[in-house]
Amino acid sequence: MYHGLSSSRMKQIPNIFTLFNLLFGCLAIVCIMQTGLTLSADASGDNVIMIPEKISLASLFIALAAGIDFLDGFVARLLKVPSEMGKQLDSLADAVSFGVAPGLIAYQFLRLSYAQQPDGLDINMLWLLPAFIIPCAGAYRLARFNIDPGQSHGFKGVPIPAAGLLFASFPLIYWYSDNIRIIELLLNKWFWYAAILIISYLMVSRLPMMALKFTQFTIKKGIPFLILALVALTSGLSFGWLAVPVTFIAYVILSLSIKQKES
Repeated sequence: MYHGLSSSRMKQIPNIFTLFNLLFGCLAIVCIMQTGLTLSADASGDNVIMIPEKISLASLFIALAAGIDFLDGFVARLLKVPSEMGKQLDSLADAVSFGVAPGLIAYQFLRLSYAQQPDGLDINMLWLLPAFIIPCAGAYRLARFNIDPGQSHGFKGVPIPAAGLLFASFPLIYWYSDNIRIIELLLNKWFWYAAILIISYLMVSRLPMMALKFTQFTIKKGIPFLILALVALTSGLSFGWLAVPVTFIAYVILSLSIKQKES
């Protein structure tokens, strides 16, 4: 009886981690929605509309959610207590932290893009709704993952945490990049429409992607992870927060090239 009770409690430990994932996702949403847009003055004294720096806190909370998302699965495997409930709970948390929260980041940036135009703050909401393709695509991706046993060692479509971290990097790039062309790109509505459609497509596609988790480690299987780590490190040292999109692109290209060689 004691053993059964102990085992039951052990199963809840990974679920507690997952709930922290959800909590950080909720906190990210609070940060995104409370900031809105602000009026500021540039060096010439002209008024410009900006996203407040506080939105960067949302990026931090999404990153924390991603760390917890990795840990809950690791803890479940370590304690040997994987469960169907844990799998479903993990997907629900991921849909919030890496779907809804990043979708709202895209929503705010679309608002900012239109705000640069005359009367842009009065834009019809229909032009902003494409931002919510992100959580819809992410939810579809998660549901398909849950019923597909073939994704235990490799993914079909970009995993939603990777897409979520990509969108979470944009507020940091916006605030901490000195490259005016990058800033102008992030203020371009067509960039956001393209990013939303491309990343959403990558999530719902069946393109083979590397599973970013260690199971049976071998030198051959470890080389792609080493390459990705080197790309992340070198681009981080060279480009700052731009390293996130660079690493994301490298991840997609590396995943597709590995599959090409295998076939």
